[in-house]
Amino acid sequence: MNEDRIKGEWKQVKGKVKEQWGKLTDDDLEVINGQWDQLIGKLQQRYGLARDQAEREADTFYKNLEREEEASAASDRS
Repeated sequence: MNEDRIKGEWKQVKGKVKEQWGKLTDDDLEVINGQWDQLIGKLQQRYGLARDQAEREADTFYKNLEREEEASAASDRS
């Protein structure tokens, strides 16, 4: 899942973002609006993370979303 796709599917993804990082407010999610740099900045701000740690967490999150989508697509084809 690339950043452009995240932006396009932000309404669906932001619920999962909120589940993952409960300290992010609805206003934060509106500001982020699927933008990678905004997500990283808000994670740093709300969780006191260093930039590299926030990037790793966000990257892991997005990779997990991709895996979920792939698994879902595979089960739909079965």
